[in-house]
Amino acid sequence: MRVGGKRRMTDWDLRFLDLANYISNWSKDPSQKVGAVIVDKNRRVLSVGFNGLPRDVEDSPERLNNKELKLSLVVHAEVNAILFSNCNLTGSTLYVSLAPCSRCAGLIIQSGISKVVCPKPDKNISQRWKDSYELSMAMFKESGIKVKEIEL
Repeated sequence: MRVGGKRRMTDWDLRFLDLANYISNWSKDPSQKVGAVIVDKNRRVLSVGFNGLPRDVEDSPERLNNKELKLSLVVHAEVNAILFSNCNLTGSTLYVSLAPCSRCAGLIIQSGISKVVCPKPDKNISQRWKDSYELSMAMFKESGIKVKEIEL
């Protein structure tokens, strides 16, 4: 909801999605910054993550600007948030600034996360990501993961 040009913060989903967007700015990826936040049922933050190269792997501009190489090296925000959590994620909610890809969907399901909140994808999404997104949504539905897509 927007009031006077600014969104009024009355919804926890929007607050945590805003936090995921803020965390996305920590990524060094020049073309796609993604952030993730995992919270428990009491709205306590369990973990955060952003997309980037693995720890101790040089994230040079040459690597980050080489799309194919970057895609082979990058660890997605959702995966980093899951890996950094150091706790049982069963029943938790994942907020992510971009709809999860199919690779991440499998890890989200395996981790025990029960709900995913993300922005509704742009209508101009590339076919490659559209296919992955649709597969993710099918996997979430089949496994009982609730998905809430928010139009921003």
